[in-house]
Amino acid sequence: MTLQNPGAKPSRRSFLGLVGLGAATVAGGPALAGCSEKPSRSGGAENLDAFADIVPTHKELANGVKPDITGVRPVPDGYTSYPGTLVDAITEKPGTSGKQVTAMTPAWGPAPPGVAQSAYLQAVNAELGTPVSFTIQDGITYADKLNAMFGARDVPELLCVPSWEVPKIPRFAEAIGVLFEDLTEHLKGDAAAAYPMLASFPTGAWRNAIWNGRLAAVPNPTDGPFPWALFTRKDLLDARGLAVPTSLDELLTIARQVTDPARKVWAFDNVFEMIQMYHKVPSSKQGWRLTSDGTPEFKYETPEYRAALEVMAKIYQDGLVHPDVVASRGEDAAQLFAKSGAIVFSRNGVGFWQGAQAEHQKVNAKLNIQPVPVFSATGGDPLVWGDDEPTSFTFVKKGVGKDRVEELLRIMNWCSAPLGTSEAQLRDYGVEGRHHTRTPNGPVKTDLAFKEIANQYYFISGRNPTIGPFPDTPNYVRDVLNYSNEMVKYLEKDPWDGLKIEMPDSYKANTVPTEDKFTDVLRGRRPMSDVDAIVSEWKSSGGEEARKLLADALAKAGR
Repeated sequence: MTLQNPGAKPSRRSFLGLVGLGAATVAGGPALAGCSEKPSRSGGAENLDAFADIVPTHKELANGVKPDITGVRPVPDGYTSYPGTLVDAITEKPGTSGKQVTAMTPAWGPAPPGVAQSAYLQAVNAELGTPVSFTIQDGITYADKLNAMFGARDVPELLCVPSWEVPKIPRFAEAIGVLFEDLTEHLKGDAAAAYPMLASFPTGAWRNAIWNGRLAAVPNPTDGPFPWALFTRKDLLDARGLAVPTSLDELLTIARQVTDPARKVWAFDNVFEMIQMYHKVPSSKQGWRLTSDGTPEFKYETPEYRAALEVMAKIYQDGLVHPDVVASRGEDAAQLFAKSGAIVFSRNGVGFWQGAQAEHQKVNAKLNIQPVPVFSATGGDPLVWGDDEPTSFTFVKKGVGKDRVEELLRIMNWCSAPLGTSEAQLRDYGVEGRHHTRTPNGPVKTDLAFKEIANQYYFISGRNPTIGPFPDTPNYVRDVLNYSNEMVKYLEKDPWDGLKIEMPDSYKANTVPTEDKFTDVLRGRRPMSDVDAIVSEWKSSGGEEARKLLADALAKAGR
């Protein structure tokens, strides 16, 4: 699966509230399952271990392709060579009604053309037997669209909700009960055998698709646990005789060496998440950890966050960040990094790596994008942010009827076909001769593929996570597995693993305003001396309420 940018979490923005939804759910929404705490404006929690009886029975697919490199879980396995012979995973077209399916998915970068202008969509829809009509939304502003859509109670038949957007939507669990189908009876236990691709998903991914004590969505299992990595243009470092940095001091020294406004080159885009990671700032449940006495503590309250804030503020003050990023002009930092080399170190999702290398090496044969291994700025082992939660979830619109739900599940099953199948090749690479050319090492995408394929069908399905193969970037699989298998050793432990937390409305509503205040500090618009006041405001505007919820959730789970 070649993702343009699946792992990159969008920048924080202001989000619309669920206008009118709260009253509607209280008045007419279904009662929530008794095995979980009912979400409310004060939040709630579910212990997912209590619902083992409703997840699909896991069954491996027959004739799977053996990986070339084994990933250390939750890192997926890697494939450096493409299967020589493809098989048909599904013999009958999944779509039977001929009725168009409406779907909404995100994309990062230029939106692909619609079905009338897309040979790719036309080809896949022909194999499905029922056409899927996609509404593609900007991945950066996707939460805005979701909030507006939920407030209007107007959703498509298949809706992709990236996992990182869920915490931004007020009373999300209640919205699910009103807007989407309960898939439990269709998929629990052996019922999932009707959809063998879906039944092959990891049980942990299905467990995360439970809301209100029921299976509410089809998960898209993660193809890597890391939300962020720091990438460098190693070709540019090599040209200047500079090594990839192994410490914060080295990174900042090199940053000052490569920054040259006269040549329109700067060291960084917004790398604050990486600076936090280097200082071992916590990230569980978006920034929580436990103190030595078991009390939940948020990152704003920690000395590690304060130290990271000071370092990043100095980076901005010293002019090491590209001015278009500083000015928030909407410039594509990924293009400034991968295409023009105007940025030398870029924070992005790991999924960005392969697609950027493949696309821009066509023009720049020397291009070499590499990750900078995570290090500790404070001594000892590094702390690496990450988890094994699904990349996204696909929800089915409520009220479409049993037959339509089953048809939609068959379509998602088709879209989840694994490596080595003709279905997966069409989904990932399009039509031979138009979207890819066949090589001894597998299909290589054409320019038309980069224009038309934006992982549309990937985002309304899932698949057993794998990495590669990528014949256009033959070193990528080995490089990414070497990096990932080393970094996973330092993956942060989440004290709330297995607990689905719905944060209080006040906490969610205050998240973006508080982040904006810290951004003002970083950019020099507010003094560092304001930090204590900002933290106090955060505590009184939902922070203390969230702390109590997290503590109570652990106590009720017997932890």
